[in-house]
Amino acid sequence: MAFPFASAAMDTVTESKMAIAMALQGCIGVLHANCPPQEQVKLVQRVKGYENGFISNPAVMSPTCTVADLDDLKAERNISGVPITEDGSIGSKLVGLCTKRDLDLVDERHEPLSEHMTPVDDLILGREGCSLEEAQEIIKVSKKGYLPIVDAEGNLCALTTRTDLLKTRDFPHSTKDPLTGKLRVAAAVGAGPDDRDRIAMLVEAGVDVLVIDERNGDTTEQIDQVRHIKAKYPKVDVIGGNVVTRSQALALLDAGVDAVRVGMGAGSVSTTQQVRAVGRAQISAVYHVSKLARAYGVPVIADGGIMNTGCGIKALGMGASVLMMGSLLAGTEEAPGEYFYQQGMRLKHYHALTSVESQQNARARDAAMAAAKGTSGVSGVVVDRGSLHRFVPYMAQSVRHGFQDMGVKSLADLHAEVYEGTIRFEVRSPSAQKEGGVHDLHSYSRKLYA
Repeated sequence: MAFPFASAAMDTVTESKMAIAMALQGCIGVLHANCPPQEQVKLVQRVKGYENGFISNPAVMSPTCTVADLDDLKAERNISGVPITEDGSIGSKLVGLCTKRDLDLVDERHEPLSEHMTPVDDLILGREGCSLEEAQEIIKVSKKGYLPIVDAEGNLCALTTRTDLLKTRDFPHSTKDPLTGKLRVAAAVGAGPDDRDRIAMLVEAGVDVLVIDERNGDTTEQIDQVRHIKAKYPKVDVIGGNVVTRSQALALLDAGVDAVRVGMGAGSVSTTQQVRAVGRAQISAVYHVSKLARAYGVPVIADGGIMNTGCGIKALGMGASVLMMGSLLAGTEEAPGEYFYQQGMRLKHYHALTSVESQQNARARDAAMAAAKGTSGVSGVVVDRGSLHRFVPYMAQSVRHGFQDMGVKSLADLHAEVYEGTIRFEVRSPSAQKEGGVHDLHSYSRKLYA
């Protein structure tokens, strides 16, 4: 990850559109689990299929398929063209390519693709084993939109496109697998054994990180789940939590988690500390858990309480390696849900997964059980923040300036200087806090980014 930001696993924050945008911006999105496993798998597949470099399992059709069949496939997969092979499968002999340009002027949609496809002899092909850079150079020189990759016998092995080349240029910091070029994505799962089928399906779909999404991470169920995942899927990273004390984090660290989420009742829509009288000030929790996790070489994620860039910089300074954000991202265009207007303001709905609204959602898993447990969250609205592609660069630049003002070059340097005592925190009085904000003005406008 180029930037230490993650979107929260909430149904009003992260679905495939948000996860794709976060990955393109060099961050990562955590897909919520407030849906059936099959639907969550589809969200993972949309992210993994968005930017591929080499598409190892492209949509393929046979010459006997009709133009109407291709129209249906385009609508379903959001693609503009497909390779045509002898039997309509990957690994079969390539015979042509059918793109939008081939079919734009075709009126009869029931004609076979063989009558309209560009034959293989007229295509520019890449050879099996070529690198992504070599494939992109071929596309650049040939000015073609598609480059099928074939083996020595002419069988289709993979596909890469000009669109992927443009995405690589426009989003140089994107979070993706260096070998496949696919965007990285995380997904939330539960701690119980009944979630193991969901876990297996997500791993098969290609998920990179599993986040055990529980309010209290210090349970026997979660420890068993961590051990199960690490034993069965050692290549998949596991994030445990949530915790707020060293003793809570210790069992997770000993179980082998790859990261720990910190936060209990610190989120803007959480009422945990009011309803259950359990929680901790987020900055204290991050500091103490990070100090322990540092000895294990495990990063900490500050989950909740990130009200603005200043809060984020404080959390990073206290030892966090990643900021997980909910309300800050819920108002962006990429968040699920539609905008609505209220008193002249453009807004979006935002609610906690433990709120009544979320538990009554028809897609909610174990809705009856969740309702019986009671609620510890509220539902509200957030102001429109525009596109994530403008908001994340603003966040990243603010963090850079904060680091610059502290005189540190990187997050690792910041953590080292904090633990060495070179950088220290001071408690500010109410007067100092007032002095540090905007003051002594009749009025002012607050526009944080263009």
